[in-house]
Amino acid sequence: MTTTEPTRLRVVEIAGGVAGAVCGRLFAGLGHDVVRCEPEGGDPLRRRPPLNAAGTGLEFVALNAGKSAVAAGSGDDGARTVRRLLGLADVAILDLTPDAAAELGLTPDAVRRRRPRLVTVWITGFGRDTAYRDIPGDSLLAESYGGLATMIGEPDRRPLSLGGEQAAHCAGVTGFLGAMLALRRRDAGHGGDLVEVAMCDVVAYMDWKSDIVQSMTGRPPMRSGADPGDWRLVRARDGWVGFIFQQKHWPQVVELVGAPGLKDPLLADESVRQARAAEWWPIVEQWAAERSAEEIYREAQRLGLPFGWTPRASDLVRSPQLRHRGFIAPEPDPGGAAPAVGTPVHTAGLPWRSGTAPAAARRVPVTWTSRTPDASPEPGAAGDAAPLSGIVVLDFGTITAGAAVTRLLADYGATVLKIEWTDRPDTFRSWKMPDPGDGSAPPASPYFPSNNVGKLGVAVDLKTPEGRRVVHRLARRSHVLVENFRVGVTRRLGIDAATIHGINPDLLYLSLSSQGQDGPEAGNSSYGSTLDLLSGLASVTGYEAGRPLWSSSDVNYPDQLVSLFGAAFLAYCVQQGIKGVHLDVSQREVVSWTLAADIADYLVNGHDAVPRGNRRPGRTPHDTYPCAVPGTWIAVSCFTDRHRDALASCVTSLRGHDEAWWWSHEDLVDTEVTAWTRRRTRREALAELRAAGVPAVPVLDAADRRAEPGFAARRVVLPTARGPVKGLPMIFHGYTAEPDLTAPALGAHTRAVLRDLGGMPDDEIDDLEERGVVHCAPDRVHEPRSAQW
Repeated sequence: MTTTEPTRLRVVEIAGGVAGAVCGRLFAGLGHDVVRCEPEGGDPLRRRPPLNAAGTGLEFVALNAGKSAVAAGSGDDGARTVRRLLGLADVAILDLTPDAAAELGLTPDAVRRRRPRLVTVWITGFGRDTAYRDIPGDSLLAESYGGLATMIGEPDRRPLSLGGEQAAHCAGVTGFLGAMLALRRRDAGHGGDLVEVAMCDVVAYMDWKSDIVQSMTGRPPMRSGADPGDWRLVRARDGWVGFIFQQKHWPQVVELVGAPGLKDPLLADESVRQARAAEWWPIVEQWAAERSAEEIYREAQRLGLPFGWTPRASDLVRSPQLRHRGFIAPEPDPGGAAPAVGTPVHTAGLPWRSGTAPAAARRVPVTWTSRTPDASPEPGAAGDAAPLSGIVVLDFGTITAGAAVTRLLADYGATVLKIEWTDRPDTFRSWKMPDPGDGSAPPASPYFPSNNVGKLGVAVDLKTPEGRRVVHRLARRSHVLVENFRVGVTRRLGIDAATIHGINPDLLYLSLSSQGQDGPEAGNSSYGSTLDLLSGLASVTGYEAGRPLWSSSDVNYPDQLVSLFGAAFLAYCVQQGIKGVHLDVSQREVVSWTLAADIADYLVNGHDAVPRGNRRPGRTPHDTYPCAVPGTWIAVSCFTDRHRDALASCVTSLRGHDEAWWWSHEDLVDTEVTAWTRRRTRREALAELRAAGVPAVPVLDAADRRAEPGFAARRVVLPTARGPVKGLPMIFHGYTAEPDLTAPALGAHTRAVLRDLGGMPDDEIDDLEERGVVHCAPDRVHEPRSAQW
């Protein structure tokens, strides 16, 4: 590993919710100085259950370890404290509403005028210029308005939020990514920037498949529940198992279950299995009911099946895999003063600081000293220079997790080489698509472009020695390599980290594997739905205790979170000058990291979290409610007594009660609110609630989302001649990303890349193509769009 001396960044966090705290936690965990500015009464998260032995919220501990805290106060005193700290900082993190920020003098224009080199990450629930701008960031509301809640749950029941605070975590990670990109532009002389992250935009960005299905079929997809086609959650003797398999896996499923009823040769045909599901699924269910969930999982994995099971927090803390990796603290603090989990990114080059949560904020001076005064950026410095311009990426990512990481890198200026081969293309090129419903055959998968536009297509056969030499030649001129193969595949192909670092010691190597590169389960296979289960997320997602739910293959939420995470840590290394490291990212651990408070609650209090529908600590009522038109819903989240009083002014049967009553009568409250909303259209219900000051939003589907102009204006979805593709998860106010919206044909740029980056003459390329080592797409001239070798 070779690095420049890392810059220790100074970060000021002015956050009232989870998303800003997540963003700041990433800075603090990586060893940077993070100061939280808290109101006089302290952060509400300090008091939100579950609590540790000292009475501090375990979520507060998980999100704020390694930070310091000051009491910012309110009014002019608070504004002066904040301005003084910002005068010494590199990065500011806000997740306040625009009005709350304005009270502290933190309007975008004012901040940029005073600190032209400050990078500001502003995370809101719904953007600064929308009808919902005054609603604090809340995962249920963001997932509802962003369209994800429509996809989670059973089709005949209410839309669900994913367990925990998933939208907030994704927005926090996106903010960290944006900060790194903005800092890199600042380092290149372009001044600071405001990075705006709307939680609802990040949610819509992750639900990109729904936009494609809506465009193809004219019908918005809906939640498919626990039994989406061939993939089902099946009850075992002591828990639940996800039967997750592709057509090619059917013989292994038959071998696993061993029942004669599954050995009918006709069932090898997928269409026959679907038609006869009522015949063979009961056989599977009876077999599973006699076995333990973990036993079925281990035997399935032995056969190469990407099954998962649903561990709860108590199972996660004893997991041999998580303990081997050090993700679960070997000796967790019994009082819960420190986080119970570590980092899901393992590398010697990025030490992670656990630490403890800051004590109650006081009016104490921060010991930062002044740096060289800010200089205004040079004229024209707020131009369009992309933050990752000049970075060359070898992309071995497939389907979503890996390919979506490199799509993000390409969006922000990197030159990404998509490496495939003719008989081993990215599986998304031929992914099974929904039936268009008009009798025609489903088209070739339009999923591929969303994760691969803007890349250069290079076709090389890595199973040949010559093909490996070609890739090694490209590696010498590259800066980053991304792969999400099953552990062991890269070594067999000659592109493992040790081999590549022997060729290019400075290259950043990112592995996004199911469970990490080592440990007893490292070699297991998975899809996103497998990781829904193994991470523990499914165990806290659902309508009632004991019945888990996943995000399903229609969303594959773990893949979406992991891609943001992987891109953020690569951008961090690039900005900090860290080179030559192997970033070993466990996709399971990334998702489990978002459940740190639940894991700590078990270790500290012995409480095993279970699904609670949409209810969450600190907010009540907090749910989705049906409106008069069937299939239409709104979401409500009341943070304060003021919000509950506002709700009671509309639903008059709820008047005259204190906070304790609301908490002890949640079922009654939901019944009364449901009766009220059912008598109104969605538009009518929202108009009354919003006029009264109740935090409420519509639950949108993909068609509704398409009709909301804000998503298009913020480029969350991007139109192309062949249909929509995934857009951008954030906005830079001093720079406009301009993604190339062309997806490469297989081998479309092989010749140009080998010639211009690899330094190979055309006759050598012709010889390699004649011998079947490379493939150059015929009849067209394909040149790199803006490659800066």
